[in-house]
Amino acid sequence: MSRIPAMKYLPLALAVQLALAGVAVAADNSNQTSTAAASKKATDNKDKNIETITVTASADASRDGLIGAFAGGQVAKGQRAGLLGTTDYMDSPFSGTAYTNKFITDIQAEGVGDVLEHDPGVRVARGFGNFQESYFIRGFLLYSDEMSYNGLYGVLPRQYVSSEIIQRVEVLRGASTFLNGMSPSGNAIGGSVNLVPKRASNDNKTDITLGFNDQGQGYGAADISRRFGDNDSQGIRVNVAHREGDTDVDGESVNTDVGSVGYDWRGDKARVSAGLTFQDRKLKDGRPSITLSGVTSVPALPDVDANYGQDWTHSDERDLFGTLRAEYDLSDNVTAWAAVGARHSNEDNSLANITLTDSQTGDGYTYRADNVRVDDVFSAEVGIRGSNSFGGVSNKWALAGDYYNMTSKNAYAWGDYTGTYTTNIYHPTQYAKPSNDFFGAGDMSSPGKTGSTELPSLALSDTLGFMDDSLLVTLGARYQDMEVRNYAYGTGIQSSKYDDSRVSPSAGVVYKLTDWASLYANYIEALAQGDSASSTAVNAGEQLSPYVSKQKEVGAKFDGGNIGATLAYFTTDKPSGYVNDQNVFGAYGKDKHQGVEVTFFGEPLDGVSVLGGVTYLDAKQKDTADGATDGNWVIGTAKWQGNLGVTWQLPWVYGLSLDAQAVSTGSRYADAANTLQVAGWTRFDMGAKYSTTLLNHDVTINARIQNLTDKNYWSSVGGYPGQGYLVQGAPRSVNVEARFSF
Repeated sequence: MSRIPAMKYLPLALAVQLALAGVAVAADNSNQTSTAAASKKATDNKDKNIETITVTASADASRDGLIGAFAGGQVAKGQRAGLLGTTDYMDSPFSGTAYTNKFITDIQAEGVGDVLEHDPGVRVARGFGNFQESYFIRGFLLYSDEMSYNGLYGVLPRQYVSSEIIQRVEVLRGASTFLNGMSPSGNAIGGSVNLVPKRASNDNKTDITLGFNDQGQGYGAADISRRFGDNDSQGIRVNVAHREGDTDVDGESVNTDVGSVGYDWRGDKARVSAGLTFQDRKLKDGRPSITLSGVTSVPALPDVDANYGQDWTHSDERDLFGTLRAEYDLSDNVTAWAAVGARHSNEDNSLANITLTDSQTGDGYTYRADNVRVDDVFSAEVGIRGSNSFGGVSNKWALAGDYYNMTSKNAYAWGDYTGTYTTNIYHPTQYAKPSNDFFGAGDMSSPGKTGSTELPSLALSDTLGFMDDSLLVTLGARYQDMEVRNYAYGTGIQSSKYDDSRVSPSAGVVYKLTDWASLYANYIEALAQGDSASSTAVNAGEQLSPYVSKQKEVGAKFDGGNIGATLAYFTTDKPSGYVNDQNVFGAYGKDKHQGVEVTFFGEPLDGVSVLGGVTYLDAKQKDTADGATDGNWVIGTAKWQGNLGVTWQLPWVYGLSLDAQAVSTGSRYADAANTLQVAGWTRFDMGAKYSTTLLNHDVTINARIQNLTDKNYWSSVGGYPGQGYLVQGAPRSVNVEARFSF
């Protein structure tokens, strides 16, 4: 195994040095005029000309600012593609969609999952054992703590991210180790998600939003943006929000507090962006997941608003996180950047999921599962990007180093899980919270260190443009090192260590047939830690080489000005390990996902916006142990799923718009043997928004109905590899918000 000993420390050292240099440059140039990424307007002021500058704020401190919105304003014209930077979607050899803050606000998204469920390639699920969001992208699972924030992994809260801090949600479909580095748990196989934080807008504003739902849950938020300094080169944006009260599930309630402050500065050659956020979310008496055990059929659905959980359960999470990003132009064609981010999290959960043992009667059992967790994460990136041309060939290159480090402290205490606490999903039995610990580990009042992960990497990319950039060829590779350590509960003694590395190559090509149509293709990989052989295997304790998932994709893109679309065909192989008939553990199996995606967006008619698409997915198990489940569907994946959203601005009532969305998912299987088939579902949402002026201030009233028909359905199957637990869809809810702008 080849190693570069200093490799893991180089990105960290360079990131800190360059970030400090960026801040120093900012201080030295605080009186300079911002010219890069600014539009200039000369105006006459009586006897002299005064030059004014409009600053384009950018959360990632890039010289070009955020790429503009596409017609209709719901998605952007491009997005961040990791090492390649922000790229117009027509020029990118990869597929993705960036959802704008306008769209996030219009659909009244409370969290990231509310946005992602509108993507035809994504379905929202739930993490194993708790209420963490996870996402099926192209049939592969991505956990919420594997999203990036302003380009950095691990900075975001682990279970849930409130929407108030988000400017854009960027979905990059497909593997991404070359572009972004290995995700913290190695699950960014079907796609990755990057959240763009809010920064000060060009115009000073103060937005106050008040709202409520049909259960009396209250909501209040403030969004304050100011620019100041010479030529408005500096900006501050503050967001605060509070949500408290019942959901539409019987007995379930939520209490969320969010506070965020963002700062940005632009000089002549340097740019800085920084932010700090606090989030405190408490979910009480949440409706639990249902694990199927020994049943031969899927249970009938309980009432759509039924809650079969225990009323003493809760899931609490407090997070403090932030980022600092700096960029400096070394010349007209070369820019260096650095970024650092960190998170400190505390989790405290008392859960009581249900194991169903009789699908006909709804009988099952539950138990108390308490856990506490403390995470400390540091993430960094440093790089240099440039462009030049030679012999009629354009050249864009980038070199970057990334570093991720997480230390986790855990403890848990479980009540009796032998079936003592019987219950029923149709007629649940409430118990006093069991006080005796049947099983546990660690100190619940002061959890000890149980795990650490270090992921340093170095990457290089080069994009060559031929025939006036009608043909773009991207080549590159990333060296990824991974060190994962586990420590015994209580004693803190190291119990295992995984230490390996891999070079992940990538290639992409874009051919522009015309200004409005392009073809593309790519090869790219995803990387994950290999498993260790169990104690019963002949090779007990042996650590497998990193799992490499290989993706091949071809597609086409269309930009008609008012309407855009993408078409993609992809195939991805994900390896898996098991013990063969010689009792040797190895990476013998795989899941093969292949499919076709179509997305469309824009404003095809004046005042009418559309957003949607459809995904056909063939996700099958291959080369399984003894061929027992060869050819069967992967748990939780649907053959067909699609979305359609239409917004109509009524021409005869100024300021009034109506919208409707449909989300549809086909049937899925809850077991690897494919004996438990879960029915598909289609849900409809509707909304109305009215904007007017009151006392010279803008006022917007936004009313929405989620699940218009009160559809009762199993919204997701699984959310953790190999598990097929069921999560029931939310009942109909009515939400009204009023936003006052000052």
